[in-house]
Amino acid sequence: MKILTFLFASAVFLVACNNHGSNTVNNAEQSTTIMNDTTPKVTGVGGVFFKVKDPQATKTWYGENLGLAISDFGSAFEFRNANRPDEINYLSWSPFEENTDYFAPSEKEFMINYRVQHIEGLVRKLKANGVTVVDEIVEYPYGKFVHIMDPDGNKIELWEPKDHVFTEMGGETTK
Repeated sequence: MKILTFLFASAVFLVACNNHGSNTVNNAEQSTTIMNDTTPKVTGVGGVFFKVKDPQATKTWYGENLGLAISDFGSAFEFRNANRPDEINYLSWSPFEENTDYFAPSEKEFMINYRVQHIEGLVRKLKANGVTVVDEIVEYPYGKFVHIMDPDGNKIELWEPKDHVFTEMGGETTK
């Protein structure tokens, strides 16, 4: 019986080792595939924007009570890219004046910014699918932007980021 148990345990161990090695290769291949993926798509959330009566008071409250690192624009949340862990990425949290027209034509009190890759291809795909594209792609040193409308009347900001610009600028971030 001890020999059977030993043989069974040895077989399980060998299978686990073979699967581990196989998974390592597959994980490496998968990681390379993900890093080289240029499919036009959303890759994460890039920002949360909302209307308030007094943006400065709101920023101060969040800084004092919740510990957000506050700047003139709100707070930048810093995180690591899952596919390139050495790369720092950012999410923007920003309260806006309640009478801003930046969210127009949406009548909502908020707007979500999504991080995307290959924004030109994504805009072509969206137009082909009949999605309302509000404006043209605009490029800044920190990335490319365009706005679309979802079926519920929410304006969505799409951002193809150049995170390294924020990293090079430095400054306090929320972590």
